[in-house]
This record gives sequence, C-alpha cells and structure tokens, in this order.
Amino acid sequence: MKDNKIQIAILGLGTVGTGVYKVLKKQQPEMLPKLGVEVEVSRVLVRNLERAASRVDDPSILTNKWEDIISDDTIDIIVEVMGGMEPARTYILDALHAGKNVVTANKDLIAADGHALMDAAKDANKDFLFEAAVAGGIPIIQPLKQALQGNYIEEIVGIVNGTTNFILTKMTEEGMEFKEALQLATDLGYAEADPTSDVEGLDAGRKMAILASIGFHSRVTFKDVYTEGITKITARDIRYAKEVGCRIKLLGRARNTEEGIEVGVYPMLIDSRHPLASVNDSFNAVFVKGDAVGDTMFYGRGAGELPTASAVVGDIFDVIKNMHFGCTGRIGCTCYKQIPMKNRENIVSKYFMRIKVEDRPGVLAAVTSVFGNNGVSIEQFIQKRKNDDLAEIVVITEEVKEKNFDDSVKILKTMSMIKQISAIIRVY
Repeated sequence: MKDNKIQIAILGLGTVGTGVYKVLKKQQPEMLPKLGVEVEVSRVLVRNLERAASRVDDPSILTNKWEDIISDDTIDIIVEVMGGMEPARTYILDALHAGKNVVTANKDLIAADGHALMDAAKDANKDFLFEAAVAGGIPIIQPLKQALQGNYIEEIVGIVNGTTNFILTKMTEEGMEFKEALQLATDLGYAEADPTSDVEGLDAGRKMAILASIGFHSRVTFKDVYTEGITKITARDIRYAKEVGCRIKLLGRARNTEEGIEVGVYPMLIDSRHPLASVNDSFNAVFVKGDAVGDTMFYGRGAGELPTASAVVGDIFDVIKNMHFGCTGRIGCTCYKQIPMKNRENIVSKYFMRIKVEDRPGVLAAVTSVFGNNGVSIEQFIQKRKNDDLAEIVVITEEVKEKNFDDSVKILKTMSMIKQISAIIRVY
C-alpha cells in the first residue's frame, strides 16, 4: 500500500479484463467509504500495446512485459483474467511467491491444478480468490465457503453454461433444431467460433469440478467429471419431454453419496415445476441442497463483460479488506477430506429413451423383457407414431444403476427388430 492507495495490476485486457477496468473506474467515488483506501490500476499486461491503448484512460500503464509487474513492489494485488493454462499458471505462482495477493477468473486452471495454487497462497499467507471462475456474476464460491459452511452439502446441481442454455431455450420455445439454434447463438455473440467447449459440456464440467471440491471439501479435478454435450438433442426430444411435463437442460450435477462423490454434466429431462426448468436464455443458476439450509438457488448472469467483472471486483474488495485487518489467507483451500470418486457403473439415474422398432406383434414384450432381465424397471412406455412398417416408442425408466442400463442398451443394439436407438437422455 502506498499513499493510502492499493495498487493493482490486471493481466489481460480482453472482455473480462476490460470489464474489470470499467467497473473499478466507475467505483472510484465509492472506494474510500467502502474500503478506507483508493484503488489504482497501475499496470495492465497486454500482448498488443497499440490495440489496447484505446481501452484505457492512460496508455502509459500498459506493458507487454511480465517483469514490469512482478518486480514492482508497490503492486499489492494481481488480477489474472488472461485465461488458459500457461503462462497464467506461472504468473499466478510467481505473484504468490512474491507476496502478492491474486484474484482470478480462470476456471480451466483451477479445475485442473487449483490445489497447487492454493497451496502456494497458503505458504505465502496471501489471498487467492476466484469467485468469477464459476457462473459469472452469480455469488456461489463465497456462499459455499462461508455462508453455507454450517451445512453438509448433499447435492449441487446447476445450469452453468449460458451458451448451451440459450441454445436449448431456442429449441424449446421456437422449435429450432440444434444447428439452427447454435448459428443464432454464434450470430448474437453467445457462442465462440469454436463452440466445442460449450456444446460438449467441457466448460460446465470444469465449473462443476470446482463446485464439488468446495461443496464436499474433497479434491475433484476436471478429469474426474463425466461430460456429455447437447449436440445430439433434437427438437423431437424436446417435444416429447414437454409431453411428459419436462424440459431438457444441460445440467451439472454433483452428489456426495455413501459410495463416494459423483460429478457429471449431461443433458437431462427436468420436471417443468423445478426452479431450474424456468432458467432460460443465457442465464445461469446453481441449486444447492444442504442438511440444515434445505434447498437454495443462486440465479443470474453467468457470463459477459460486466457480470463477470462484478465478481472479480468483489474479490478485489475482499482482498483489500483482509489486507486492512492483516488477515489475508484467512479463507483458503477447504479440501480437508479425501473422499473417493464413485464408480460410474454404480451411479443411479432415470433414463429417457427414444427407439425405432419394427411394427409387429411381440416387439414391445421383447424390449420389456431385455430391461427386466437386467434389473431395469420401466416407469413409462409410450408408442408415439407409426411410419410405414416402423414404430417409435419412448421408454422412461425408474432409477437404475448405470451398468444395468448400459447392459440393456448393448443387448437392444444387437436385436434385428430394433432399427435405431434415437436418443438416450438422463432424467433428473
């Protein structure tokens, strides 16, 4: 701290970095009453100095050299909003080792290697905060670490990717097919040029690894998360889901069971009456079940320049308050347990299946027999339509272990009367 000012450096001036800069500038009149100090952005690390010059009031704060920042003893807080694994990981570790506090929005890095960063922060007795890494502007990391710490968290389930939620909303409300809705999302700037991380569930998987680690106090990394995307979801699946009183959402689901932790991201049918079913467009929501609090839901903008910047700046202000009271490092890593990951074959779920079969006597009985022989109970069995000599049937199972269901599917695929298994979607 110098002259009653906190000096910070921002690493990256893309969408989030620019948002952080804007919010800090807008908050300047509030700094003294809120924090007792002023906050000054003294350095911004960028790749292209000329391109970044128009985004800041004073281009002299721009640098393309990390050494200008890490060697500056007046800088108290490093804000990493570059994204990616490297050089972000190296820069964060360098900053912590140099005795600087760090705020980041880097979900990729935390989901894969968060323990190393938090260990470094603990050793340095510095803050390492990352509220913006999950669900944009929605407060969820801090509530799990602080407000809800008197609970045993049983389940965390949520819509944590705005792009896929926008796509599924358009498919649901306007009858679009996936490719059409994806193109609209791209045109409006919700989807990246390469949308793989979003539509295949990878982005949501990283966020769920972070939430599960915090909620269950045991290390979960991205490689532990099973992911399925929405590329195979069709308008017909969505129509059939509506007929049984459900909507289809890409849900991240983490449960702490007696057999271990299970974490996955999948498209799922969810009852239209559930609060998550009404979360539409690019909004996010996280639903948390605790033994004391019961059910609680956090809802808001899951991405974007200013919503994400809101979370980053909130962390910056927390760091400053901790610095003022000499208690940086107060809330660090909460993973003090070592709970095993549950064997995926033993994960229990309900399933929705859409199957095309030969339209002749005995087919339904044969399908039912396969399920019964593998311990799969059927909740609903509906014949939807006929087309020439084929019929389409929809099966919704009771809760069943994944292995039993998979064994049934393997047998069904070998049967000549089964012409196509068109869809398999979990049911929440």
